Amino acid sequence: MPSSARRQRRFALFAQLVAVVLAVGAAVAVIGEGPGGRPEADRLAADEISTVPPPLVAAPLPPSADPSPSVSPPSVSTSPSAPAVLRLPGAVPTAGTGRFGYDDRSGPVLGRAGELRRYRVAVESGSAEDVAAFGQAVEVALAGPGSWVDSGRLRLQQVPGNAPGDFTVYLATARTAGRMCAAGGVDIRIGGRPYTSCRAPGQVIINLDRWRLSVPHFVSAGVPLSVYRTYVVNHEVGHQLGHRHERCPGSGRPAPVMMQQTLFLNGCRVNPWPYLGGRRYAGPAL
Repeated sequence: MPSSARRQRRFALFAQLVAVVLAVGAAVAVIGEGPGGRPEADRLAADEISTVPPPLVAAPLPPSADPSPSVSPPSVSTSPSAPAVLRLPGAVPTAGTGRFGYDDRSGPVLGRAGELRRYRVAVESGSAEDVAAFGQAVEVALAGPGSWVDSGRLRLQQVPGNAPGDFTVYLATARTAGRMCAAGGVDIRIGGRPYTSCRAPGQVIINLDRWRLSVPHFVSAGVPLSVYRTYVVNHEVGHQLGHRHERCPGSGRPAPVMMQQTLFLNGCRVNPWPYLGGRRYAGPAL
């Protein structure tokens, strides 16, 4: 493709994202976004969170382009006519019953080839969240394009709650999430309160506070809640698939999905996807 055509294509993609963003309006110990075992690498002082600069909203990435500072990762789907949804209004239940209801739906196989891993979806009773809607959001995050299945060596499929699965994706109130994560060796507290999400063996545990409220540095930068949700699902499922935390590869570059974007960006731009332009995008190991 001639260079002028490439420039025009990138400009068109950037302009498309700007239109979408405008239309939608858009740490005590933290070992929270992943497995325990390396507390010295995963701890973050609480005062560091309040000093993080606002992130830049990511624009779509042309399939053939390298994820360099001048280009950006693909965005998640949003409706140009939808109102801004950066966080949900109203009080968030801090505790539920500790019991979970499961989505009884069997989803499509996501991915074109490779090992098939089956997952279940569950929502805590008393969280005021619909399990089918949560399951649909998880499926959207894991389907991509840009998700883990883009490796061509992995397929994922949601199965009903009464079917055998390789792992379960839970949506839990902060108190229950803190208890479940602690049982799996992960401390998700900041300032004494369960803050992040985590992965424990066979369990991807999404904190209801984050699911409904996102995080302050995403909200202040106008990043849609749907982008944060896609990021947190891909991040925690990434831990379930064996991936560890990563660092920002350079100022202005997309943040690796295995970076703790819930806590900081360190000069990187928000990115909810592990694959960019069809290739695995990673940063230096933490």
